[in-house]
Amino acid sequence: MEKIKGSVWKFSDNIDTDVLAPMQSMNLPWEERKGKILHTRPGFVNDVKEGDIIVAGKNWGCGSSREQAAENIKNLGISAVVAESFGRIFFRNAIAIALPAVACPGITDAFDEGDELELDLKASTVRNVTKNTTLDAIAYTKDMVAMIDKGGMLAVLQEKLGGQ
Repeated sequence: MEKIKGSVWKFSDNIDTDVLAPMQSMNLPWEERKGKILHTRPGFVNDVKEGDIIVAGKNWGCGSSREQAAENIKNLGISAVVAESFGRIFFRNAIAIALPAVACPGITDAFDEGDELELDLKASTVRNVTKNTTLDAIAYTKDMVAMIDKGGMLAVLQEKLGGQ
């Protein structure tokens, strides 16, 4: 896996699944659903670019179990979410769809919005390219890195079942 690089968008603590996947939007077509994602940050969905990275505080993705929360973030083109900590269900759902969700203590103090971030999943490092500083992230297991590399849980299962 190559290093993931992108421009940072910063979010605070406790961004929950009600904001990432609002109930009233979950069955809408993507173009209608898109405008309701992270509605607490007006303009975000229109300004975010493919490959951008979210840096967030504690408990990103807390709340109810909504697979669409991680899926919506990935569909926006976000290449990774690096946060102080994650809601457990969001974290599992993100890994399952190959959206890197990396816990990194100190991340919110180390980055400003617009800084360039470089994430190395194998080395478990997060580098602020803009400020030339590096943080140690909480390491993924070898299986988690492989799942991200292969494109998610479905791809891993298809491989194990011989492409069935």
